[in-house]
Amino acid sequence: MYEKVIRHLHKPAIALLTAVVTLLLSACAQSTRDKSIEYISQKYAVPEDNQLIVYTSHKEEVYLPIIREFESRTGIWVDVHAGGTTEMMRQAREASENGECDIMFGGGIESFEAQKDLFMPYKVESSEALDRTYAAFDNSWTVFTELPIVFIYNKKLVRPSEVPRKWSDLFDEKWKGQIAFADIKNSGTSYTILFTMEQILGEESKELVPRFYEQLGGNILDSSGEVIPDVSDGTFLIGITLEETAKKYMALGYDIALIYPEDGTSAIPDGCAMVKNAPHSYNAGKFIDFVVGYDTQKYAMENFYRRPVRKDVELTKDFGEASFIRLDIKESAAKEEEVFKIWNELEGGED
Repeated sequence: MYEKVIRHLHKPAIALLTAVVTLLLSACAQSTRDKSIEYISQKYAVPEDNQLIVYTSHKEEVYLPIIREFESRTGIWVDVHAGGTTEMMRQAREASENGECDIMFGGGIESFEAQKDLFMPYKVESSEALDRTYAAFDNSWTVFTELPIVFIYNKKLVRPSEVPRKWSDLFDEKWKGQIAFADIKNSGTSYTILFTMEQILGEESKELVPRFYEQLGGNILDSSGEVIPDVSDGTFLIGITLEETAKKYMALGYDIALIYPEDGTSAIPDGCAMVKNAPHSYNAGKFIDFVVGYDTQKYAMENFYRRPVRKDVELTKDFGEASFIRLDIKESAAKEEEVFKIWNELEGGED
């Protein structure tokens, strides 16, 4: 039947049909090319003075609304490169050598401190309004939001009276093999947790890391993103994570509750910094001012469950009271290699 139809078509019609079929078959292949063309067209339609190159380890749900609002308010077009903290730091360093990166946005300030040689000092316009607890004294990086560490537990399987209230409680025999914790090789948060525990309990890495590793009972998660789902479904009874992440999942209806450790916790912020050889340094300064501005900080608190670093943004009632220690960022950065060596040796010792 299809052959009869085609036989009766005029040559122009056949040519048109062939073109349509070819276009449909190549649509998927063209989509990537079209995106590339659109990207290049956008970039070169914008004057160099109105451009900014941002490398970020934030998830799209965090960085996208912030960057879109920044573009809307300033008229500056932002070229975004996103990925994990380690990956983006490495790429930002490589791009910096060629003058192809302006900003590193996201990642714990331990990472910024450890790679301080990558950044140019910048003092934000509203520095007097910022909490200076975790500030870089040389202004090599700027804090974005504070991220307290909390305990979580499965509401159906663990009674509130049983949950660990202090860091030392995590070492109770009943929690052995029942703590959701991500591999420190894949999670910067897990390393921060270990160092926080070390500072609060007053133990050295060579003592604490093996003791906690044994308490995990060989049950170590690949990523921090698994911690809350695995506690919620009962795979683990308790876990250690960020307040922001816990609140986000609780709002989605997961069967967890959170506890602020009575003996204190850390609230390490993530950072933002101007990269050396930034081709658009003036715009980079504007961006840093914007992310610590009142509106952005309030938005991050209300929409991302993140604690603001501005003293003039009042916390909502959704945030519980917690006792915070002042974590030694420099010591944390200095001890990182030692802790990873101990952790790797422990993993190598498993059967």
